[in-house]
Amino acid sequence: MKIIFVKDYQNKGKKGEIKEVKDGFARNFLIPYGYAIEATEENIKFLKEQEKYQEMKKKKKIELMKEIKEKLKESSITIQTKAGRDEKLFGAITNEIIADEIKKQIGVEIEKHQIILEEPIKKLGIYKIPVKLSERIEGEIKVWIVREK
Repeated sequence: MKIIFVKDYQNKGKKGEIKEVKDGFARNFLIPYGYAIEATEENIKFLKEQEKYQEMKKKKKIELMKEIKEKLKESSITIQTKAGRDEKLFGAITNEIIADEIKKQIGVEIEKHQIILEEPIKKLGIYKIPVKLSERIEGEIKVWIVREK
């Protein structure tokens, strides 16, 4: 019987694959447990449409991430905080604080785990902070840490 895998299943098949398997295995296990559907003309056509839709969605997301990368590159944010005389901060600036400030000052929503800080910022100054927007797209934003007035 020809089937289309809708989920990965061990060493038998990956999502989207069309394979020939024994009838009993397909009818008694793969299809009832939601791992596969029968490979009819309609289902194959539907699968191909879904693949096109997913590809289009992926391209749109990549374009959006490239736009955000350019917006971050052109922008900078300023964070005012309390600091001592030796320019050490009272507290630290974390990736969560930076993400909130990017949203407030630039209007771009970035999750805190996308901001790559080796350690929290503890001194006044200008920093270029890398931002991982997707698997292959990394941006950068300039962050000014200044003394609160």
